[in-house]
Amino acid sequence: MKYIGSFTLPSKSSEEHFILSFPYQLEMQCYDHDNVYPFKLFPQKKLERIDFEGITVFYGSNGSGKSTLLNVIAEKLGVKRASPFNNTPFMRSYIELCRCDFAHIGGAPAGSRIITSDDIFDHLLDLRSVNDGIAGRREELFEAYYNSREEPMIKLSSLKEYDSFKEQLDSKIKTKSEFTSRRLMRKELSGMSNGESAFLYFTRRIEENALYLLDEPENSLSPKLQLELMQFIEDSVRFYNCQFIISTHSPFLLSMKDAKIYDLDIVPVRSKKWTELENVRIYFDFFKCHEKELTYE
Repeated sequence: MKYIGSFTLPSKSSEEHFILSFPYQLEMQCYDHDNVYPFKLFPQKKLERIDFEGITVFYGSNGSGKSTLLNVIAEKLGVKRASPFNNTPFMRSYIELCRCDFAHIGGAPAGSRIITSDDIFDHLLDLRSVNDGIAGRREELFEAYYNSREEPMIKLSSLKEYDSFKEQLDSKIKTKSEFTSRRLMRKELSGMSNGESAFLYFTRRIEENALYLLDEPENSLSPKLQLELMQFIEDSVRFYNCQFIISTHSPFLLSMKDAKIYDLDIVPVRSKKWTELENVRIYFDFFKCHEKELTYE
């Protein structure tokens, strides 16, 4: 399924026209002609138009502009986002010069969104905070359990004392684990590794009939979970009318079936087969060098 068909970035001449004509007041705010990000980034790569497939991948080394490109497209489309990004004073003007051609009537569906590494990091921090809170609360309940067992039973004289009476009664007739578990909030994600939690974050937010932009989704994921995410993305495109635009270094995600890959490390930027990419060739050469040691048992 394709919702967005192509995306056109500002040409070198249109960028130069903007830079030479932007308001004098803006220039006085200490922004100079060499600090106009994201201007001047893509013309030097001779990248002006991107054509999309069901899965389109931006590949490149750190600083190649793949995350910037993802954010520019996301802002132009107005999709949902959870975390802020590097929104410079020139970003809005740059986005206005971009053009998006939709392949589907109505454009990007309402449920479309961008998911970044910052989203995952914030999510994992939230989980850690929850789990730390649970651990602290558990210790408090252990102490309350032992204290209640040692104290004489409360004489219930009014309804206001019922909760204290019930807690003390529970401490005397139930085991410590029963007493504690009934009072702790239950968290489905508690006890999961960072990678498992990150993987679940993706699978819970990616739904049917939408466009998703994923910025280096392999972060925090083991090779096994990267393969599972690869399968999940392929199935979402094939069976559930989703479209994906992804920036990644992962050989597993680069190998996704029918993905169109743009190599941002070369000039001019063009599409390549995943097996031609430098990152993949490095892995291949490494394992080829150790081929004799990698025997199947």
